[in-house]
Amino acid sequence: MSRDLKEYEKQTNRRLIIGAVVLLLVVGVGLIWLIYGGGAASMGFFCLMVGLVPVVLIVGIFYAADWIMKNAGRK
Repeated sequence: MSRDLKEYEKQTNRRLIIGAVVLLLVVGVGLIWLIYGGGAASMGFFCLMVGLVPVVLIVGIFYAADWIMKNAGRK
């Protein structure tokens, strides 16, 4: 078993981000649904998705820039 700490770090960060988003969606929208009903929960879900769009765009730009920098010197 190899000890690739960079890969472990990437995997841990990925799992933490996915867990946080799932927790936000399930608990957040679930509580809205329990307290206010289905219509408010669907609006809350929509607002959460719209709020995540800028975050996803910024992360995508960083990944694209990283990929370009890694592959710029290769022919």
